[in-house]
Amino acid sequence: MYCYSSVETTMSKFSVYPKSLAASMATTTTNSFTNCFRNPVVNMDSVTTRLPITSIKCRCSDSSSSSVDAAAAKYVGDDLFSVTSSSKYDVDYLGESTKGDLNLKLDPLETFGVDGQATLDGPIEEVARVEAQEAEILLTDLGILSPSSARNSPRGIFCSRTLNLRSISAIGYDMDYTLIHYNVMAWEGRAYDYCMENLRNMGFPVDGLSFDPDLVIRGLVIDKENGNLVKADRFGYVKRAMHGTTMLSTRAVSEMYGRELVDLRKESRWEFLNTLFSVSEAVAYMQMVDRLDEGAIGAELGPLDYKGLYKAISCRVFDVRVTVVLVISFLTLDMDFQAVGKALFRAHVEGQLKSEIMSKPELFVEPDPELPLALLDQKEAGKRLLLITNSDYHYTDKMMQHSFNRFLPNDMGWRDLFDMVIVSARKPEFFQTSHPLYEVVTGEGLMRPCFKAVTGGLYSGGSAQMVENSLNIHGDEILYVGDHIYTDVSQSKVHLRWRTALICRELEDEYKALISSRGHRARLIELINQKEVVGDLFNQLRLALQRRTKGRPAQTLAATNMEDQELTESMQKLLIVMQRLDEEIAPMLEADGDLFNKRWGFISRAGMWDKSHLMRQIEKYADIYTSRVSNFLHYTPFMYFRSQEQTLAHDSYSYYCSEVYGSAAIDSQCNYSTL
Repeated sequence: MYCYSSVETTMSKFSVYPKSLAASMATTTTNSFTNCFRNPVVNMDSVTTRLPITSIKCRCSDSSSSSVDAAAAKYVGDDLFSVTSSSKYDVDYLGESTKGDLNLKLDPLETFGVDGQATLDGPIEEVARVEAQEAEILLTDLGILSPSSARNSPRGIFCSRTLNLRSISAIGYDMDYTLIHYNVMAWEGRAYDYCMENLRNMGFPVDGLSFDPDLVIRGLVIDKENGNLVKADRFGYVKRAMHGTTMLSTRAVSEMYGRELVDLRKESRWEFLNTLFSVSEAVAYMQMVDRLDEGAIGAELGPLDYKGLYKAISCRVFDVRVTVVLVISFLTLDMDFQAVGKALFRAHVEGQLKSEIMSKPELFVEPDPELPLALLDQKEAGKRLLLITNSDYHYTDKMMQHSFNRFLPNDMGWRDLFDMVIVSARKPEFFQTSHPLYEVVTGEGLMRPCFKAVTGGLYSGGSAQMVENSLNIHGDEILYVGDHIYTDVSQSKVHLRWRTALICRELEDEYKALISSRGHRARLIELINQKEVVGDLFNQLRLALQRRTKGRPAQTLAATNMEDQELTESMQKLLIVMQRLDEEIAPMLEADGDLFNKRWGFISRAGMWDKSHLMRQIEKYADIYTSRVSNFLHYTPFMYFRSQEQTLAHDSYSYYCSEVYGSAAIDSQCNYSTL
């Protein structure tokens, strides 16, 4: 609880209250007026405060605290501010809806003889500079992390497409690896154990194999034809590859893939590992590729190639969200798949892994105490919260109770947070087509058919369109948050135009690795720049020599007049320098990203200079992305996320020229002699 000792202190605390107004209100009340705020969050989108926190004195224990002047209290809440409604919203200069924006009513100011338009005199540039400085000081005094500071941290929320969170009416959440984060080593490791056990029972040689989580990272692609795991850049060109558990050389990668593009639309060949649920499957597959190459897989299991082996592994024993529909689809596949798939499928049906997790959630789940509070802020700000998960009711209830209930205030339960809960949603079909809707009516999970969802309900199945109709909100009024780039993010974006947020926990480790490797990367860039300068001179001398051998003058008179010996000796020296630079640069490039993963480097990059294929998908489909849902706690439910300027290759050159040579050089940039 925060307490303000007088009306004048309270009103002058915020820059939207001019001192004259504060003084006027103070004279109309007792000097001992005390106003206590249970939750003093004042959001004027840009409101800043004047007085340092140390000037506030608490008098909650004073007997005078019960005497609150009605005239002053009238202008603290709804009578002072108004919220832009869904029927009266506009579109701002960035194309975002202004729905949910807070506006200042001028009538209360005029009541006290104050011109609301003149409360902040002077050029807006100067006013804004002063206000921004004072805002930073007050945020520091309050101990609140500013959004700008949060962005420059491993737990920042990063914006690909401008998003006004105030205009969002409903926020939907996935559960697994979104609201519930699993210990990857424990969860995926146990799934791997089940997979190996079932493969052993079918006669596959699995002795001596163990789960290696560092073998695979999110964003890689399985090449099922060649038994490879590859990392592609944003254009789809393969940059790194591993056959089985052995990394391939750069030359081997070039010879195998050349200019071939990874096309994820060809699902018969390529499998995109875009979620942590893929880890155990990919590790098992790459290890079994080694066994297949060694000839260790017996002929009695049938003739298996790399693609057939993948079918045997990919029953996804780790996915506890299997439904009866998968039974039918599995039984229609070829015999190679059925041979091993039946054993793996049995693990699904018996619910081995699910039962183990439900009986000992503390071994598999990593609770986040801040996460329920972040959702509570959103709910209290008027957002309708939705839980849309592929997990069944029993599993969802157990996981949510374990991760949420103990961190919520006033005996709240996890169900109290959500306006609607949908289990067994069957995403991505949930976003594409309509399925029967059932209401879960008992704690044991018994269901009955239902034709219309209502607020506060618990349902199974249904569709996203049903959610929109029942809440009477559509399209970009809904933000959906999930960890799966396809099932959660791209499908809700493509089919419904929902706003989207991707959860990628690895961002925290990658961010820390990037910070730790700054010295390495700075040294590498310095060497590359040095080679570029040396190479520029070498190429010019080479061209001069070429022209000389053809009896033509060089580029300039000075180059034409160079002695033959001077020309060749200069070229020899420069060539040696470049070769030595290459010897230094090559291993440094290979090591770039080692602090994150020694085999694959950073998940967001394909080499030093380009984005990975995963990063391209994130930027294409996710409006914002972050490492965990609780990061919203540092941004408030009223945040306006603005995307950064998207630079092109020539932008940096034009900036460099303007800084070094001035605008006059830009005007004559076609004349290279001027530069």
